[in-house]
Amino acid sequence: MALAPRNPRRKRLVIAGIALAVISAAVIAAPWVQRWASATVSVPFERIRIATVTRGNLVRDVTVQGRVVAAVSPTLYATTSGTITLLVDAGEQVVAGQVLASVDSPELANQLQQAEAALGQRMLNLERQRIETRQQTLEKRKAADLAEVAAIAARREKRRADTGEQKGVIPKIDWEKAQDDLRNAELAFEHAIADARLYEERLSFELRATEFEVNAQELAVANLRRQVDELSIKSPVDGIVGDLLVDQKAAVARDMPVMAVVDLSRYEIDLMIPESYADDLAIGMTAEVQSGGRNYQARIVAVSPEIVNNQVASRVRFVGDGPTGLRQNQRLTTRILLAEFSDVMMVQRGQFLDSGGGRMAYVINDDRVAQRRQIQTGAYSLGAVEILTGLQPGETIVISNLDPFRGADTVLLTD
Repeated sequence: MALAPRNPRRKRLVIAGIALAVISAAVIAAPWVQRWASATVSVPFERIRIATVTRGNLVRDVTVQGRVVAAVSPTLYATTSGTITLLVDAGEQVVAGQVLASVDSPELANQLQQAEAALGQRMLNLERQRIETRQQTLEKRKAADLAEVAAIAARREKRRADTGEQKGVIPKIDWEKAQDDLRNAELAFEHAIADARLYEERLSFELRATEFEVNAQELAVANLRRQVDELSIKSPVDGIVGDLLVDQKAAVARDMPVMAVVDLSRYEIDLMIPESYADDLAIGMTAEVQSGGRNYQARIVAVSPEIVNNQVASRVRFVGDGPTGLRQNQRLTTRILLAEFSDVMMVQRGQFLDSGGGRMAYVINDDRVAQRRQIQTGAYSLGAVEILTGLQPGETIVISNLDPFRGADTVLLTD
C-alpha cells in the first residue's frame, strides 16, 4: 500500500513552533546571561548577611561588664605604733562610732602623763604669779597713796607759810622752804603714780606671757589626748567588717592598715572601658545597669585620667533606688550612653566596616547583583553605624565580611 505524502503546512508549523520556543528561551535567559557577563565574581547568597539602610535616631553607646563595689568602704589604719587588740571579727555587723580595735602604746601614754604634769606645773606658776602681781601692785599703789598724802600736807604747810609771810610773822627763808617742800612732795607723787602704772604694765605683760605658755601646753596636752583617743579605732560608718589585715595582739606600725569596713547600703559599679572610648567619656553621662531582667538608671561619677592596659577605669552610681540583693564583686552588664544623633541615615553594624575600612559597601539590586559603592561613615553605636554619603534609605547592602568579593565592582549572588 502506498504512503500518503506529508503535509507541507504541518512541517512549517513545527518549524515555526521550534523557532518561537528558541526565541522565548533567548528572551528569558537574556537577563541571566547579562548578569553573568557583567559580574566578575560570584558568591553564594546564603554565605552573606544583608541589611537595609534606614533613617532614625542613633544612640552611640558602649556595653561592658562592671563589678559591684560598695560606695563607701573605708580602710582603717593604726594611728601610732604599739600592740593591737581586735574587738570584732570579719563579717560582723557594726555601727558608726563603735570601737573595733585598740592599740596599746605605753610611749604615747607616758608622753600624755608628762604633758599633763607640765601643764599642772605651769598652771600653778600662773596662779602664783597672779597673786604676786596683785601683791606688788598693791605695794606700788600704797607708795603712790603715801606720796599723795605727803603732797597734800606740803600744800597745807605752803598755805600756812603764805599766810605768815603776808603778815610778816615768819622769816622769808621759811616761806621759801615751804615752797620747796611742796614742789618735792608733788614731784614724788607724780613719780610714784608713773612708777605704779609702769610696774602694772610689766606685771601684766609677764602674766600674759605665762598665760601663753599655759595655753601652748594645753594645746600639746589636747593633741596627745586626741592621739590617745585615736588608739581606739572606731567605725566611721554603719556596715560590715571586711578583711582583717592584722592578727590579734600583733605589733603594728604607724599608718599600718588594720581592717576595712564595708557599707552595704549603697553600691556603685566599677567599669573598665576600652581605650577607643576614652575621649568620649565624661562625668555625668547617663548609664543603664541590667540586673534581674530590669534596667536601672545610673550616672558616671568618676573617670580615671590615665589609661592602663588599654582601658579606662570609671565608676557608675545608681540614680534613685538601685537593685536589691546585690553582692560585693557581683558582675552586672552596664550600658553607657555616649551620645544621641537624631534623624540620621544608618545601617546595622557588620564585618563590612572592618574588611572595607568603613569606606566601601556593596548595594544589592533586584537581580541579586551587588554593586560596589564608595561610602562615608559617621558615628558608631553598639548595633548601628551612621552613613554620611554613598547610600540612600531603603537600599540593601551586604554587612558581612567583604573579603570573598575580592574588591570586584560587580558581584553575582547565586542561589
